[in-house]
Amino acid sequence: MLKTFSITDIGKKRKLNQDYVYTSEKPVGGLPNVFIVADGMGGHNAGDYASKYTVETMVSEMEKSVDTNPVTILKKAIKAANEHIWKKSGEDAQLEGMGTTVVAATLSQNRLDVANVGDSRLYIVNDRITQITRDHSLVEEMVRMGGIAKADARNHPDKNIITRAIGACDTVEADFFSAELKPGDIVLMCSDGLTNMLEDEEIRMILNGQRDIVEKAEELVKAANNNGGRDNISVILIEPFA
Repeated sequence: MLKTFSITDIGKKRKLNQDYVYTSEKPVGGLPNVFIVADGMGGHNAGDYASKYTVETMVSEMEKSVDTNPVTILKKAIKAANEHIWKKSGEDAQLEGMGTTVVAATLSQNRLDVANVGDSRLYIVNDRITQITRDHSLVEEMVRMGGIAKADARNHPDKNIITRAIGACDTVEADFFSAELKPGDIVLMCSDGLTNMLEDEEIRMILNGQRDIVEKAEELVKAANNNGGRDNISVILIEPFA
């Protein structure tokens, strides 16, 4: 029995919440369920427009889909969202240059399918914490090339520069991942407002230290805010075998 909970918080420093979360435990088109976190960027209200309309466009595209392959459905949904945001960005000066990250997931029995663009993440947490997605960020690319150590990436001055975003170009390439889930696993999806404030191990300890899924999510947000809350914080938790 699937148990889920989502929460989004403005944090302590921002005037707007540009994150947007979406969850559906019920089928959406050919997918048995859908979970999405988007973290928008852009001046004025462009970032919250980008994240909200990206998610709404993706869901609309999924609802129309006649496919059953999760990767095909997610790929088409992301493509449609990118086209929508890119077009809007060119039409309205106030929305120029906007974009958003996106991490989307669907679960079928014990299989998890994930798509991501940008640096919002999906983890699987049990007695350890494993990041399934790979950040599309300048710092992550420097780590992969051996330019800096993983430990130094966290506080690097270019930490917030992302190399891929929905709406940044006329086309976008998402990465796709799949994983097998087992009893005891918790799926965590989040914006970087969480992961920039908390180490992975702190996240794991909080998730394993609370009894209830709501408490787990609320404690993550509270801890991120206690550590500075420099950005909007969004969390989706999924307990696949609750």
